[in-house]
Amino acid sequence: MKISELKAGASDVTIEATVKEKEEAREVITKYGKRIRVANAIIFDETGEINLTLWGAYADEVEVGDKIKIENGFVTQFKGTPQLSTGRNSSITIIQKSH
Repeated sequence: MKISELKAGASDVTIEATVKEKEEAREVITKYGKRIRVANAIIFDETGEINLTLWGAYADEVEVGDKIKIENGFVTQFKGTPQLSTGRNSSITIIQKSH
């Protein structure tokens, strides 16, 4: 699947892309009272780019320039813009580190 094909509501998304930008990871408290790390990023492929939310260890492990594979992701809409996210059953594999 390519980024240009992603639409809000899509699930079971598998995609390979490169990290273009990434905000500093921060800690948030979930609605269940659990502390978790989160970072927002932008990923791209030859067809476009999309915002990606990195949760847990991925918020710290994934870096700008890394080529990653996201499996079982899903697309939501935030402020009118499609956003790729990962959940409990998703995985992110770093295919190639930036350095």
